[in-house]
Amino acid sequence: MLTLSGVGKRYPTGDRALKDIELTLPKGQVMALIGPSGAGKSTLIRCVNRLVEPTQGSIRLEDTELTKLSGHKLRHARRSMGMIFQEYALVDRLTVMENVLSGQLGYVGFWRSFLRRYPQEAVVEAFRLLERVGLPHAIDKRADALSGGQRQRVGIARALLQSPKLLLVDEPTASLDPKTSRQIMRLIRELCAERELAAIINIHDVALAQQFADRIVGLRAGEIVFDGLPSELDSEMLTTIYGEEEWDTTPEPMDDEAADDAPVDPPYARVMSSIEAGAVR
Repeated sequence: MLTLSGVGKRYPTGDRALKDIELTLPKGQVMALIGPSGAGKSTLIRCVNRLVEPTQGSIRLEDTELTKLSGHKLRHARRSMGMIFQEYALVDRLTVMENVLSGQLGYVGFWRSFLRRYPQEAVVEAFRLLERVGLPHAIDKRADALSGGQRQRVGIARALLQSPKLLLVDEPTASLDPKTSRQIMRLIRELCAERELAAIINIHDVALAQQFADRIVGLRAGEIVFDGLPSELDSEMLTTIYGEEEWDTTPEPMDDEAADDAPVDPPYARVMSSIEAGAVR
């Protein structure tokens, strides 16, 4: 589905962030990128959707060569790649629903988005996604009134409203407590399974990567030094990726916990019924 061949990135300062990256990501696979700070994890993700321009190599999503696109064709291709950011990238003064609907910007254009003129089917899907991520009660809340975990759930719903084929996830748990981090990773994993989405997740927490990813790729100094199953990531390989440490004392992942399910307010059900009946636009 996604193929990177010989991808490299060198900044104008001469610093090399990525060197000859070779990766193939099949449909439906959840891949975790691990490595020390500065290893090139965020750069790799951003090269895929061209937020960072690679200086060499090929990036192909299905039949589309992404590195050769520009203008309208690049914007069209980005619809297929949902991005979930570490710092959420929400507009604080907008409501939860408005932030989720901004995921339609690539389809409706700037002015229709600015004027809140979204297709009815997009609004219906936004309601469904907010229910799926556990936020039906927060539809009308401003984004700046949410907790970190809630903000990340809004970001997930916004990315999914694009109907992407690929999720690019940049440190989704970096600002979250351990329990919320596990809930967010579990949610991403479940949504990828439900929608047959491939995902690349840049994550620092090795235990979370081992628990929720199908595959782990380790980067060091811009190069791939490990590519394999979570069970194959032993202390020797962790030393290769991160350097010397007493890896055998790393705690095992905690037992799985059920996510906190927020109650659905009765008004939400009424609004959904009205929308689906065509009464609310």
